[in-house]
Amino acid sequence: MSRNSKACLAMALLIQAGTSPALASDEEIAELKQQLLKLQKRITQLEQTKQKEAKQRAQAKENALKPSVKVGGAVRTTFSHTSYDDDNKNRGGDFELDVFRINFSGNIGGFGLNAEWRYFDYMTAVKYAYLYYDFAKDWQAQVGLTKVPFGNWPYNSHSWFFGTTYYVGLEDDHDMGVLFKRKLADNWQLDLGFFKNDELGGVDGYVEDRSDRYSYDIVGFRNAGDGIYDDPNQALGEYNTFSGRYGYHFKHKSGTTELGVSALMGDLHNGVSKAGDYHAWAVHLNSNIGPWNFQLQHGEYDYNIANVDRIAVGAYAFYDSIAAQATMSNINIAYSMKVKLGPINSLQFYNDFGIIYDKSDNTNDTWMNVTGVSMSAGAFFSYLDFVNAKNQPFVGGSIAGDSDDTERRFNLNFGYYF
Repeated sequence: MSRNSKACLAMALLIQAGTSPALASDEEIAELKQQLLKLQKRITQLEQTKQKEAKQRAQAKENALKPSVKVGGAVRTTFSHTSYDDDNKNRGGDFELDVFRINFSGNIGGFGLNAEWRYFDYMTAVKYAYLYYDFAKDWQAQVGLTKVPFGNWPYNSHSWFFGTTYYVGLEDDHDMGVLFKRKLADNWQLDLGFFKNDELGGVDGYVEDRSDRYSYDIVGFRNAGDGIYDDPNQALGEYNTFSGRYGYHFKHKSGTTELGVSALMGDLHNGVSKAGDYHAWAVHLNSNIGPWNFQLQHGEYDYNIANVDRIAVGAYAFYDSIAAQATMSNINIAYSMKVKLGPINSLQFYNDFGIIYDKSDNTNDTWMNVTGVSMSAGAFFSYLDFVNAKNQPFVGGSIAGDSDDTERRFNLNFGYYF
């Protein structure tokens, strides 16, 4: 019996002993004994509960330290019909493997783990791979190949194509560094990151092809006469980048809204010495009102290198070009609904519009408008997109292009997730 139990029992006995036979009847004494038994039973129950909770805490702590990794992934295919590829039009479109991916998540020695590996027909790439640790009540640290905090989160878009910001490396970009994330509390959240270099080791990383990557990064700069899609002759890489994102959340009738601001700045290296610097900023809004979602974003980026107006970028196993400096604006709207259409249980209709303008290389504006619907059916998820665009990668153009033609692409992406 514990010290508290003994004290309670002694008190009860004293009360019983101090009760005069002249003042207490047999019934009262019997009732007092019953109360004492109930008290003993309650004390025993509390002690058992306390021991059980202590055992559960110890078990949870042991489980947290025990290695445990879950494996999942996805297989996605794409059908496309385009206005800019005569062969594609003559065949009535093309059907191909989009991606096969494997995801890992879990904990190792008290640290969380997240990683994703992707296989394409033409390359393999690691999208992200990092360890994380909750070092304070509302704070988490991530170390490794992790996401650069910038703009509307997690995406500045709703479609399979992302937004125009993705193709200049400012949406869903992942680099090597450390990220401190403040979870949403008291209506605000904050992400602060330091990224030593890009995911392929920077300007002199030991890789065969610097364009074999998931997210867009700078790989060089263009001289006059260089082709838009040429392999860069003048290597360049970002390093020592600081990035921050602040978001304030508030509730209103029928929903919530986040107002945010993002900024990043870093240096550029040519493999021998510092060649320049770069920075970007954006203000953004992400609002949910009932079934509606609204996204707005506006910002600028600037690669500051003497006498350079055009930058070489790499992703998806090919090189492309962007203006060294430009302004970006996006406006997106989506409507979500639950349905029962055979296996389909939810739909999201959307229209995403983005434009890149005021370019330092004086080329025409880049813009893309994606009208589509995403469909969820258990483990299956699909995007049905109709794209109109000008000077847009993957829609018959380049951000450094100077075409006056509007191109179109019909795209159906179908995926199974496991």
